[in-house]
Amino acid sequence: MYPLIPFNKPYFSGNETRYIEQAVRCGKISGDGLFTQRVHGFFEQQLGFQKVLLTTSCTDALEMAALLLNIQPGDEVLMPSFTFVSAANAFVLRGAKVVFVDSTALNPNIDAAALESLITPRTRAIVPVHYAGIACDMDTIQAVADRHGLAVVEDAAHAIDSYHRGRALGSLGTLAAFSFHETKNIISGEGGMLAINDLRFGPRAEVIREKGTTRSAFFRGEVDKYGWVDVGSSFLPSDIIAAYLWAQIENLDDIQRQRRAIWQRYYSALESLAQLGLGLPMLPEYATNNGHLFYLVCRSLAERTALIAHLKQLGIWAVFHYLSLHKSPYYAAQHDGRDLPWTDHYADHLVRLPLFYELTPNDQARITDAVLGFYRTY
Repeated sequence: MYPLIPFNKPYFSGNETRYIEQAVRCGKISGDGLFTQRVHGFFEQQLGFQKVLLTTSCTDALEMAALLLNIQPGDEVLMPSFTFVSAANAFVLRGAKVVFVDSTALNPNIDAAALESLITPRTRAIVPVHYAGIACDMDTIQAVADRHGLAVVEDAAHAIDSYHRGRALGSLGTLAAFSFHETKNIISGEGGMLAINDLRFGPRAEVIREKGTTRSAFFRGEVDKYGWVDVGSSFLPSDIIAAYLWAQIENLDDIQRQRRAIWQRYYSALESLAQLGLGLPMLPEYATNNGHLFYLVCRSLAERTALIAHLKQLGIWAVFHYLSLHKSPYYAAQHDGRDLPWTDHYADHLVRLPLFYELTPNDQARITDAVLGFYRTY
């Protein structure tokens, strides 16, 4: 009876297919073509990253980070339990032990104050995840990392065009991983990027990304032939993916204005729910909002389940997010047994509302009216 409002709808500017055709006509649709170079230039020159490399996914960027840091079996890596499994898998694949850290009461980001007590002689890295594009407490995280000689790998999958004290997220850690999955602010369907903020890792990153070979240097004319010199894999995306992404980058300012406006309308319409004990997104004073996603934190799992079902009946697709990784079937037996109450709280209570470029004010009013209507009777 109700027109469906999806949770997400990929943004399409109109130039994506034109640029893809241009890439095809250039005769080079494998990696590191014209559009890949344009994308790299934008992030390095406009956003201030030292060096970036497009990858086939954020997962691949995280796996490259683990390889670059020479993570070995028995090494320990600290990261939040409330995150996507890719962050953990990247390091588990190298044999590392993941030490999960709780979220904060303020928002689902990693509790930076808990890090110091979890560090051991085997700790190698901290992986903060900027949930919903809201910066983690990078001042504390970086101070802890500096005291103990640890690398910081920012999981910035949600965090394009978001900032910590005026610096772009992804530019603060040793390395950072971004996502251009179709649910993100700017997209290429699938796709990701590794940001390299310590240039000592730059040359080896190119080798790892090219199957462990010096192929990139060969095509720049820096070596007369290329060979196998290191471990690596095929992390290099087609220039067709970069062509789609370039059309998105050209429209970044417009996309961001629209997403932030949608986010603000949600907040203004639903702010009163805080008086009932629900949680809304909270921005620390050091963070900015990039309009990546809007969430509510319900008062119980039963309430969240009922709210999602209520919205679905009205043709509105809302979803929950991560499950607690420290309780996952694969890793529960390897977790050290600490309770992570805020992680479990968000896993059981957080619900995400539709947010995409084409979400109209009328459809958004339909969503907020439905949410408010639910709480008038629940």
